[in-house]
Amino acid sequence: MRLIDAPRCPYCARVRIVLAEKGIDFETVEIDLSDRPAWVYELNVTGRVPILDDGFVLPESEVIMAYLEERCPEPALLPPDPVGRARARLLVHRFDRNIGDDYYAFRRDGENELAGKLGRLEVGESLYSDVAYVPWVLRARDMLGLELPAHLVDWLGELEQRPSIAAEAGVVHSL
Repeated sequence: MRLIDAPRCPYCARVRIVLAEKGIDFETVEIDLSDRPAWVYELNVTGRVPILDDGFVLPESEVIMAYLEERCPEPALLPPDPVGRARARLLVHRFDRNIGDDYYAFRRDGENELAGKLGRLEVGESLYSDVAYVPWVLRARDMLGLELPAHLVDWLGELEQRPSIAAEAGVVHSL
């Protein structure tokens, strides 16, 4: 299995965390987001990463997360019941549409609704959704200098006890 990756990309980070949580061995091919190689566009027409190559090519972090959860169901990141699984997937889907855009706008422009939206983030409902959120929260705290609300500080402190999250926090500190 091969992951086309960029260390600073939070979408890639969530896939790295899922791979670590599941103990899946993989090869990393890092690219520079400022100078994407042409072959990346051959794998994903949008040129976006992450891209997983597991004998077939699969882009988009949300889709890769779902694939990895099905391919390697243990340890489970999704709740055991169908309602809980659907809720976790919905939280990730809404997060990507709402907060992801604000994160990149904040990086570009400096001010927007990112801090307020992070304050309303529903955390702790499932490891699946938490893993999807944590790369942005780490980057908002450590790279953008946003002060996190108390519930996110506590949540992040607990998650950083997990080796997969601690490793990602190390990546963010090195950026």
